[in-house]
Amino acid sequence: MNWLLVVAGGMIGAPLRYLADRAVQARHDSVFPWGTFAVNVTGCLVLGLLTGAALASPLRLLLGTGLCGALTTYSTFSYETLRLAETGARTQAALNVAASVAAGLAAAFAGVALARAVWG
Repeated sequence: MNWLLVVAGGMIGAPLRYLADRAVQARHDSVFPWGTFAVNVTGCLVLGLLTGAALASPLRLLLGTGLCGALTTYSTFSYETLRLAETGARTQAALNVAASVAAGLAAAFAGVALARAVWG
């Protein structure tokens, strides 16, 4: 039964990731991967909220593992960073790594803090 919850969350997270990534990237005329950056930071915030809310296991599987797992993407982040470096945009590649890690961690911490403030 648990795997069905993960699949259901992934069925929502994967298309949401694609659509959000395309919508954000379409608004930026830049080689910087703003779409991937946005979905990854958003996913970190949501996972922080879920963690701070201390949800029951089925909801954690559905929303945390399934939805956030499919929404966020370490492989695309890695690929896009590699492509930036290979095409000579090394500064942007380094900024992508630093900003993604910093913003992702900040979003996760903020999500936990917000959830604890709201649901104590």
